[in-house]
Amino acid sequence: MKTLSIFAMLCAMAATAFGQNPIIQTKFTADPAPLVYHDTVFLYTGHDEDDAFGFKMQNWLLYTSTDMVNWTDRGAIASVKDFKWGGIDNGAWALQCVHRNNKFYLYCPLPNNVGIGVLVSDSPYGPFKDAIGKPLIKNSKDDIDPTVLIDDDGQAYLYWGNPNLYYVKLNPDMISYSGEIIKDPSIAKVAGKADPFHYQEGPWAFKRDGKYYMAYASTCCPEGIGYAMGKSATGPWEYGGSIMDGDPRSSGNHPGIINYKGTWYVFGFNYNIMKQTVSKHYERRSVSLEELTFNPDGTIKHLPFWSVTGVKQRGTLNPYSKVEAETIAYSEGLKTDNVTEWERNVSWDKGKKKAERIFVSSINNGDYLKVQGVDFASGASAIEVCVAALRGGKMEVHTDKIDGPLVGVVNVNNVAQGDVFGNVTSPLKNVKGVHDVYFVFKGEKDLFYFDWWKVNPAK
Repeated sequence: MKTLSIFAMLCAMAATAFGQNPIIQTKFTADPAPLVYHDTVFLYTGHDEDDAFGFKMQNWLLYTSTDMVNWTDRGAIASVKDFKWGGIDNGAWALQCVHRNNKFYLYCPLPNNVGIGVLVSDSPYGPFKDAIGKPLIKNSKDDIDPTVLIDDDGQAYLYWGNPNLYYVKLNPDMISYSGEIIKDPSIAKVAGKADPFHYQEGPWAFKRDGKYYMAYASTCCPEGIGYAMGKSATGPWEYGGSIMDGDPRSSGNHPGIINYKGTWYVFGFNYNIMKQTVSKHYERRSVSLEELTFNPDGTIKHLPFWSVTGVKQRGTLNPYSKVEAETIAYSEGLKTDNVTEWERNVSWDKGKKKAERIFVSSINNGDYLKVQGVDFASGASAIEVCVAALRGGKMEVHTDKIDGPLVGVVNVNNVAQGDVFGNVTSPLKNVKGVHDVYFVFKGEKDLFYFDWWKVNPAK
């Protein structure tokens, strides 16, 4: 077994009821935009490419969770190429998704004065298509980082901007607007005047208990997260304070704030995953998450920099139904990938001949995958996995720690070859109750692809 990193040892010592930051490890993610829909958190993110030096961002990703700890990779749901009028192949900057009219709207900025576009879908998973075939907003070089608030009276507002804050009233169709674009006078930067808000970019608008909030990346650089409060959706705004101070460990930040099952959460990012492998600073960011709490007067309690332990798990995971392997609480060394498959591997479904399969890849000796809070109930006797063998190898199943009790071993040899997936079932020691599960991979390198798993109940 490879030597545990200091980060992994710290995580192993953390209480099992808490998650781990950063919450996504298989890809570099930034600019988190969470949406709550049908008791699920849909987390839309930017995507820093693995070889990025500066901002190399070509598409937007989606992750989902029902417990705030285990996150399922849903793949790339949109790209800058979806905007034919954009004419760029890099610049998938901070977006936000909004649900209204039984549709889902992605407000996407294309930088360098290209504008803000809007994609629409009937499903939060996509596919998303360009709604109007042109920019929704093309006002100035500040046209980045859109955020949307739908007020209680149904009026929707679109805000955006760096280094100033702009807003406009959206029409009910959510793909057009009425009235003038307004440069917010209270937060606007005015030459020669003090800047008490320290507003930089990345606004995120929300409402709580009748009070309006505008969170944003503040001060530069490094950026923290500041916020302002107002009595209406258009202000005037008063500076509320710092949610999180800037920290040398992260040059940037970008808030996304939601209420999920009665608890408020703030998302942002750091550079922890990148720093495990390289010493220089590149734009390869990783989304993190903390609980957000409020004082009786509505002001927000200050948070320290992103913790290692993250937030408490909300519920447990059912292993008796198929669990996608890309449902991960934490991992080291792994990537996720996807392929389009034809009928040789995919069941016919309403005439469709192909489907996207997302799976865990880049599996090498000593890599591991953690799934947190797995409820084995009265007991499990076997585990079934879907894999595609490359060189083959073993999958050890441990509980509670990476070197915890060994409850099963899956041999992945000649199960299936190449990109053809097959299933294999192996016995488990009778595991009962709730445990964290660690899949620890053994072999040489490029062992296999891992698609899904489930357990069978004890007889």
